[in-house]
Amino acid sequence: MKEFELINHYFKGRGITRRDVELGIGDDCALVSVPAGNQLAVTTDTLVAGVHFFEDIPPRALGHRVIAVNLSDLAAMGAEPTWVSLGLTLPKADMEWLEAFTEGMHEIAEYYNVQVIGGDTTQGPLTITVCAKGIVPTGKALKRSGARVGDWIYVTGPLGDAGLAIEARKQGWTLEPKHYKAALEKFHYPAPRVAAGQVLRGLATSAIDISDGLLADLKHILRSSLVGAKINADKVPQSDALRSSLDEDARMKLALGFGDDYELLFTVNDNNKNAVETRLKQYGVEPVCIGQITANNGEIQLLKKGQPYQLSGLGFEHFS
Repeated sequence: MKEFELINHYFKGRGITRRDVELGIGDDCALVSVPAGNQLAVTTDTLVAGVHFFEDIPPRALGHRVIAVNLSDLAAMGAEPTWVSLGLTLPKADMEWLEAFTEGMHEIAEYYNVQVIGGDTTQGPLTITVCAKGIVPTGKALKRSGARVGDWIYVTGPLGDAGLAIEARKQGWTLEPKHYKAALEKFHYPAPRVAAGQVLRGLATSAIDISDGLLADLKHILRSSLVGAKINADKVPQSDALRSSLDEDARMKLALGFGDDYELLFTVNDNNKNAVETRLKQYGVEPVCIGQITANNGEIQLLKKGQPYQLSGLGFEHFS
């Protein structure tokens, strides 16, 4: 199957069709309409085999994952996902692989009412770039720059499971099968907190999604907001799989520093604290307060049971 046959078979006419898409796949550009009173939110992520995923990842899981990590960025801004475009570089046109990959991709896109509106296919090492777009009411987007001294710091769910799955494979750790399966499921099929992000609009003072690690991503908020933070490491939520598999310090390194969790990290002031907890619980999200914003510009004070706690080598950064 050649390039345009591939596009027509696996992408054109598949998935949902949104009313705000005037022209989708099949022309030089897609044409979409942004509703009045809204701003366009745009994010782009590139995933490379051997860097962002193991080369033997099930293709259906990869299709899910490439969409999910982009929708997580939109969630962090409080945006409603609407459209995605896909740049797909393949070593070869493997029909069985493509069928499973596009099934996973279209499945999550349909769940969040997102239309695939275009992209490109080329031949080369397996690399996938997704550009996701969303809409957010004008002036209501969540940003990294709004945290203030005294704000409370929250996460939307357990951290460290993706790290557990990756490190277990890379380091040869022997885990109970049920724990490894649960951790691997979290890595392969991340669940972007789209509804939570929209709930936080007008309530949270800042937000970011946890892709590079809790402490690394928190630093982005601190730099943008010109504040510091105090984090209670023992309050950071962890799954049963993580707690049952590693000792405390090893767990803490994964929960605080590994990334690929795609939970939301956000700050909220005293006035909105109860409202945030109540409204998120209505959407099945149990937010956990893990610390507070301080005046120590850019500094993170890490505590465990009220005492200073140190961990090194945390967070992921390309070219580091």
